[in-house]
Amino acid sequence: MRFKNTIIRSIVIITILVLSLICGSIYQAVWHRIDLNNHPREYTEFVEKYAVQYGVPEYIVYAVIKNESDFSSNKLSEDGEIGLMQISPKTFEWLLTLTKENLDKGILYDPETNIRYGTYMLSYLFTEYSRWTTVFAIYDAGENTVNEWMEDPTLVDDIGNLKKIPDKDVDEYVKSVEETMEIYQKLYYSVY
Repeated sequence: MRFKNTIIRSIVIITILVLSLICGSIYQAVWHRIDLNNHPREYTEFVEKYAVQYGVPEYIVYAVIKNESDFSSNKLSEDGEIGLMQISPKTFEWLLTLTKENLDKGILYDPETNIRYGTYMLSYLFTEYSRWTTVFAIYDAGENTVNEWMEDPTLVDDIGNLKKIPDKDVDEYVKSVEETMEIYQKLYYSVY
């Protein structure tokens, strides 16, 4: 009788463990599918092309697009920022002086052009500031604003990197891009 009870308990425990593993696997697969649906890789040919050309990881480009426009190429913000990566006409004019091109701001609705110039800007800023947190803050608040913050010793670390963002909206934006970047990296670019 005692042996029989031990066997029954063992079978119950093993069954519970197996069911737990199955449920865990199903749960993980469902959330993985949800993450994939919520974090698409649209405009892949353009993202791949300009990420390579300008040396910006693809997952960063996707994270900025996701946070800026949620992949809506026709998006026009209240501040006049245009397209997938939400580039303002003023920023576009500045970028055109760097590339020596003469284009109309209306072309920013074109996905390829928008991704090209948005990625170029990310690359340019990373070359200047060497830290993605600072780049994302500048992308949202502007270079002059972030440079002012970086002059405040309470906002930078020992080597001059921005360690604290004093504007709540910009801080939330940077954190959102960084979280989205991590999700893209995990979903599409991690090697298991």
